[in-house]
Amino acid sequence: MPTKPLAARLILSVSLLLPAACWAAATPPATASSAVQTSFAVPTAAQLQAGAQVAQTCAACHGIDGNASSTQFPKLAAQHADYIVKQLHDYRVAKGAAKPARLNPIMNGIAATLTDAQIRDVALYYSRQVFKPGVAFADKKEIKLGQSIWMAGIPDRAVPACMSCHGPGGAGMPSRYPRIGGQWQGYLENELQLFRNDRRTNSPEMHDIASRMTDKQIAAVAAYAAGLRAPSESLR
Repeated sequence: MPTKPLAARLILSVSLLLPAACWAAATPPATASSAVQTSFAVPTAAQLQAGAQVAQTCAACHGIDGNASSTQFPKLAAQHADYIVKQLHDYRVAKGAAKPARLNPIMNGIAATLTDAQIRDVALYYSRQVFKPGVAFADKKEIKLGQSIWMAGIPDRAVPACMSCHGPGGAGMPSRYPRIGGQWQGYLENELQLFRNDRRTNSPEMHDIASRMTDKQIAAVAAYAAGLRAPSESLR
């Protein structure tokens, strides 16, 4: 997505945005998450080494440390290992299925070559890398709209607050919701468009949410999310 003419670099400190009680009080949607409910123990040195070897294949797009240099590809550093595992499995054709749950001509081919152990190890490796948060490129009016959607949703369109699942700083929830705070603005906007247009089909709840959003609302919340930082990162 091209940079907007009126670009403002905004780095949003969560500690200045809202009290901690807001996140504790937020209630996620009642629909079940599409993420696999798994958990991992602290990775061993051998697993991290094996994951780093697999990451060599991913480095051209996602960066060896998971901080992709192009807005076309998502940053994977510090992403929840569970979520990465879920997405890589969705790129493969499940037993009895006619096609992968998530379609991408590049990732479908790559995921098909990985073993379950390699998927686990590369997910653990990327989850342990230091995340380099992004910034938002938007004017103040767009950021204000994005902030409103993030914190309060769009009541007249039955769109829930993004923070109710992804957290006030966009850090997500392990094994349930991905980290999206500080992700590339263009990538987030594109994925929301894919969800809305039923071109990304591995999360029914996100399709339902995005289908009730306008282009303007999608662009605004993507810009706002791109500027978010977790509390620990806002001090850097």
